[in-house]
Amino acid sequence: MSAQEASSVAAACPADLGINLFDAQLHQCPYPAYQRLRDEAPAYCQPGTNIYVVTRYDDVRRVLTDAETFPSSAEGTGYERPTNNIERQRKVHERFAAKGWVPAPTLAGRDDPNHRQMRAMFNEAFKPSRIKQIDPLVETLAYELIDGFLADGHCDWVSQFCVPLPLYIIGQQMGAKREDIWRIKGWTDAFFQRISMMLPEEREMEMVDREIEAQHYFQPIFERLRKNPDDSLISVLVNTVIEGWGRPLNDNELHAEMMADTFVGGSETTTNALAAGMKLLIENKDVWQQLRSDPERYMKTFVEEVLRLESPVQSLMRFCAKDADFDGMVIPKGALINVRYAAANRDERAIENPERLDLERPRAAAHLAFGAGAHHCLGAPLARRELTWGFQAVVDRFEDMHFDPGKNDFAIHPHFLLRSLKALHIEFEPKKR
Repeated sequence: MSAQEASSVAAACPADLGINLFDAQLHQCPYPAYQRLRDEAPAYCQPGTNIYVVTRYDDVRRVLTDAETFPSSAEGTGYERPTNNIERQRKVHERFAAKGWVPAPTLAGRDDPNHRQMRAMFNEAFKPSRIKQIDPLVETLAYELIDGFLADGHCDWVSQFCVPLPLYIIGQQMGAKREDIWRIKGWTDAFFQRISMMLPEEREMEMVDREIEAQHYFQPIFERLRKNPDDSLISVLVNTVIEGWGRPLNDNELHAEMMADTFVGGSETTTNALAAGMKLLIENKDVWQQLRSDPERYMKTFVEEVLRLESPVQSLMRFCAKDADFDGMVIPKGALINVRYAAANRDERAIENPERLDLERPRAAAHLAFGAGAHHCLGAPLARRELTWGFQAVVDRFEDMHFDPGKNDFAIHPHFLLRSLKALHIEFEPKKR
């Protein structure tokens, strides 16, 4: 749904605070808006829509952990799609059906028992022993990437490090050839843009066509692994019979998961955290000096603080199955709820000095960047390992770094759900070895 379509929906909402979360300019720095929403409208209805935005820490946790009141699917909630959105989704469905595979509901869009049964298969794919096997690959790649541009003294940190590190790792686990990674990046960018809720219809259809290209790339991999399973993560997804279903994922389900929960969920969000973390280090040189003085002591907390302060997933959606009160503001049955993780992660009601990057912060991992409850991000352990090795390589290879003068506008991709820095040009002094 685009901003224009959202604005066409009639809904009974509280007073307009003048905050438009579909405004691309607001996305450049949304945190003052989040502060105002927490203080003045903890259940804010985006004017002209039936989307209610929840921003306080305790309220976000409540929505995420009460699947009965706030389910992930619209079934039985009374939710009605906007008329324009129904027509657009019909066109999207027809395009996928004609040229590729119609994506089935993803893990994030399912409720129990269906979700629990499917999640068990993913838990097997992402079990700790498998992440432990991947860990040396992450470590080696982090250093290889930096060493590839270290002598230059400068780089676009996003394209030369933040993108390839998680994308190479998940690509290998998904059966992709390393030389195809940048093609895959184009396809994941298409999905990233399509779910932004900010594209005009013509542009969305272009993104659908690019996703279909990805489907035709991965379909032969699915078919090969069905005949000849191996020990890769994608083989587990293709071949595991889901308890309660009596079958493995079908092609439509696999294609949906490839884009949503593996490539975008498994790479795009880590890319964005790696970029945000470098920007924070350059802006907070006292923290940089503290981190490099004792990375063994501070690295874990630094990673959690990056995730909290610059939540790569700014928000996701839930539905409201019955009227729900939030400090006197009622979200009605049938509403669509935007659960703003990033706003909750800076809520002073739950977090002391939330704007501060604090390497001594107790319970630093209590943030909501990975969600909470049954839908807690299943890729969180891998993401944390990638962030840890990424920033450890920075500590071990860079003496210091700063923004490349005149080359940065620090622009953020317009997106209702995710936060993504377009580029980050830095200069650095290599550490003497």
